[in-house]
Amino acid sequence: MKFPAQLTTNLKQRLSLGLILPLALVGAIALPPHQQNAQAQTNDKRALIIRSDIQEANTQTGVFTARGRVQMEYPARQIQATAAQAQYFDRDRRIILTGNVYVLQEGNSIRGEVVTYLLDENRFVAEPSANQQVESIY
Repeated sequence: MKFPAQLTTNLKQRLSLGLILPLALVGAIALPPHQQNAQAQTNDKRALIIRSDIQEANTQTGVFTARGRVQMEYPARQIQATAAQAQYFDRDRRIILTGNVYVLQEGNSIRGEVVTYLLDENRFVAEPSANQQVESIY
C-alpha cells in the first residue's frame, strides 16, 4: 500500500518529534551534576534566563521548576536574582523564588525567604522567613 506524499511527510515529522522530544527531556532532567540553563521568551522578545543544578518542566500544567543554586537574569528589566528554587508559572506569568532570595534591579535590592515576581505588572511581593523581616534597599 502506498501513502500520499503529504501523509508520509506528516508521519515522518510526528515520528521524529516523538523520538527527539523524549531524548531532549531526558537530557534536561536526568543530568543534574551540571548547571542547566533555561530561556523563556517574554512579551518584549527578550530572554528570561534561569540557571540551576536541576530543572524540570511540566507542559500540561505550564509550570517550570529550577532547583539548586538558582540564578535568574532578565536583561530587559535589568533584574538579577539568586535563590534556592524558582518556579515559573506560564499561565499566570509569575515567578516564585524561594530560599534565601536576593533580587537586584537597577541598583535596588530586596531580600526575603519568598519573593514573587509578577511579570505583567513588573511588581515584586516579598515574604520573610519565620520571625524575620524582608529587607529592601533603594
